[in-house]
Amino acid sequence: MPYKVFLVEDEIVAREGIRNAIDWPAIGFEFCGEASDGELALPRIEEAKPDVLITDIKMPFMDGLQLSKIIREHMPWIKVIILSGYDEFAYAQLALKIGVTEYLLKPVSATDIVEVLHRVATTLDQEKSERERLRALKSQVEYSVLVRREQLLLRLVMGGISSSDAIEQGQHLGLDLLAPYYLVMLIRIALCDDDKSYDYDTCQRVEAAVTDLVRNSADMLFTKKDMEALVLILKGDAADQLQQEAGFWAELLQKEGAGDTACRLHIGMGSPQERLSDLHRSFAQAVIKTKDTTVPPHITGPREGEAPAELQKVDHQELENYLRFGDLSAFDSFFERHLRAICEVALQSALVLHYLLLEVCLTTAQFVSDLGGAEEHATPELHQIEAILPRLMTVEHIRAELEQVIGGALVFRDNQVNHQRTQIIQQAKAYIDDHFNDPDLQMNEVAKRFNLSPGHFSTVFSQEIGETFRDYTNTLRLNRAKKLLRTTNIKCAEVAYQSGYNDAHYFSTFFKKKTGFTPQEFRERSWGRKD
Repeated sequence: MPYKVFLVEDEIVAREGIRNAIDWPAIGFEFCGEASDGELALPRIEEAKPDVLITDIKMPFMDGLQLSKIIREHMPWIKVIILSGYDEFAYAQLALKIGVTEYLLKPVSATDIVEVLHRVATTLDQEKSERERLRALKSQVEYSVLVRREQLLLRLVMGGISSSDAIEQGQHLGLDLLAPYYLVMLIRIALCDDDKSYDYDTCQRVEAAVTDLVRNSADMLFTKKDMEALVLILKGDAADQLQQEAGFWAELLQKEGAGDTACRLHIGMGSPQERLSDLHRSFAQAVIKTKDTTVPPHITGPREGEAPAELQKVDHQELENYLRFGDLSAFDSFFERHLRAICEVALQSALVLHYLLLEVCLTTAQFVSDLGGAEEHATPELHQIEAILPRLMTVEHIRAELEQVIGGALVFRDNQVNHQRTQIIQQAKAYIDDHFNDPDLQMNEVAKRFNLSPGHFSTVFSQEIGETFRDYTNTLRLNRAKKLLRTTNIKCAEVAYQSGYNDAHYFSTFFKKKTGFTPQEFRERSWGRKD
């Protein structure tokens, strides 16, 4: 598309000369209008929206300087070319201060104007290219932020991030996650005809319709669980109010979401939660409720004499305690006490089995996240659960799957603890290396400095370093004493003190016990030899 030029010149002959002397299309421009002064030009410029304005300085009513100033303030993208006579050079200087692009001294020829327009066109091309680059960059940034928001919200409802980290990251991404209560809704998009294959375009239209309905709600956040499911997080001031609002949205989405498409919506709502860290529980409930409408007909209820499926619950407190303090070798015992009963019921109910895996995975993921790890290091992705379900035909199958999930978290926990312990002991070792020549250095004080009990410090120090605190410290002190005896002529009592011993007699006795020589004998035998 050619750039547009508007001309303002009070002398009609000069104006017509410029207009008619230039082959505008040939040089890549379009002549879009003209006027005899600035006052007449302004409304026409606003209508024509030119890219370049060519204007004389001296004109009646509103001169070119006044016109240029208004254009720079209100339409700064327009490039201004000033035409001035020799005696108007002071005006031209003022125009340049205003920010005009070029100026030409009269008389001007068509060649002069074309040359200037070519330079202006180059500038316009560069600015256009830069605007396009910035638009593309802005689009990329916006898309990146959108993706990161969706990922954060999905991790949050899956229990894969601590509430403090979620709030901090949410602030960086422009998400307000703080509220007295939370509730999760899951919307699963399905075709009305179950025999038809997945229809991507139709599901996308339904997703867009749902998104448009909730987009402007200040108390609602949304993300995608997968290609056919949306997750809505509702915020509210009270649990009852939040449940009522969720019911309203569910009814509205059922009526308006699918529209006239061949889709239907399965909507599940979790219970209100007061803590952001418990949001995954509301999500788990919502997932189960959306599955309630798609239970295969061959699934039956519990066997006679067993508790109803809905009464079987995972004991979260026991699971969390086992994750914190349990050992993998004790998994069988933990399973028998707290999981076997619900596993037996789960074999007869797809809903209970899905709930069981979901709850264990979410609780485990939250535990791993609280330790600073990524939940995928210890638990399967949430979408893998549905693929796992058909393989779980016996209680042993379920037990093995749960052991893999929970065991992964225990291994991660132990690795973290061992790593932290190693770091602490290495820091303690470095401290001892710097202070062993202090006669008052004691193990109790070192243990206290690193927030460990003396007994625990003694045990882990021996395990990590390979010798006791006393032996390690004595070795450092003995090596220091040997070096001083070999390389200096200071008195043996001073050698003892500089090596970390208050009692010169004890030092002499200990030195002979370890080396077979008294300090003086050792010096005489090694005198002149370098360390």
